[in-house]
Amino acid sequence: MGKAYICVLLTAFIFGTMEVALKIGASTMDPFQLTYLRFAIGGLILLPFGMAEIRKRGIHLTVGDYLELAVIGTIGVVISMVLFQLGVMSSNASTASVLFCVNPFFTIIFAHYFGGEPMNRTKLLIIGIALVGILFMLRPWDVQEGNTPQGMAMMLIAALFFGVYTVMGKKSVQKIGTMAQTSISFLFGALILMLVTLLLGRPVISGITDNIPIILYTGVLVTGVGYFFYFKSIELAGATTGAFAFFLKPAIAPIIAVIVLREHILWNTFIGIALILAASLLNILLQKKAARIARIEAARRKPLN
Repeated sequence: MGKAYICVLLTAFIFGTMEVALKIGASTMDPFQLTYLRFAIGGLILLPFGMAEIRKRGIHLTVGDYLELAVIGTIGVVISMVLFQLGVMSSNASTASVLFCVNPFFTIIFAHYFGGEPMNRTKLLIIGIALVGILFMLRPWDVQEGNTPQGMAMMLIAALFFGVYTVMGKKSVQKIGTMAQTSISFLFGALILMLVTLLLGRPVISGITDNIPIILYTGVLVTGVGYFFYFKSIELAGATTGAFAFFLKPAIAPIIAVIVLREHILWNTFIGIALILAASLLNILLQKKAARIARIEAARRKPLN
């Protein structure tokens, strides 16, 4: 269990540096280019572990499986992560990091309407607290310097589409495993985004040699190693424990932004972070309760020897 918590802390810290690193990268690189490069690199790092997962399950992927993973990758990388990068460029890194952490609450909504998962008062309370937290983060009555309405809107839409990506991926995760689904969908998404970048006439390979440190940091460490530790924490202690990384990230990322980018954290940001952390904790506890009930039900259905 100790190894699992070390993985959670490493995941939270690595992901907590993501928006700061991407904001630095955006100053010298095209957002489409940086996004496809980091997911191509991250996907390749995760691919050997994904292939091992597929072999262990004895799964043979069909053309339909690959098409499904390509669609999932398009939603997750081409749409969500490009909007994420554009949102980071037009917002403070601290604001962007916290706003994107609301994606699990969009997942709750989509899982209810498209995944058949029941909605209850606790889930509605979680969504309500998160919405109030978003309101304080946006501060529409007096937008904080460094934030723009467009940037914050893109970040929320990115979080929304990441929620769609999560719900759409549940079927393939059950079949081939989390590491396999993530690595293959990342690679498909990166390939499709590279083609889109080429068609739009944006830089595809130019400027790469001048930005190798930021490409390696965001691709290898953030997207590759970060997700590896996240999945490792899930493997060691379950999804609920792994989710604590995203509970810690909203507290870590603003500190990194203050230290590295000299951003200023105002009172509304502290309230927004506190509310979103509270909603995240309730969501984690709800998942833990659901997992416990599922285990009890499974034990009851298990035939006696």
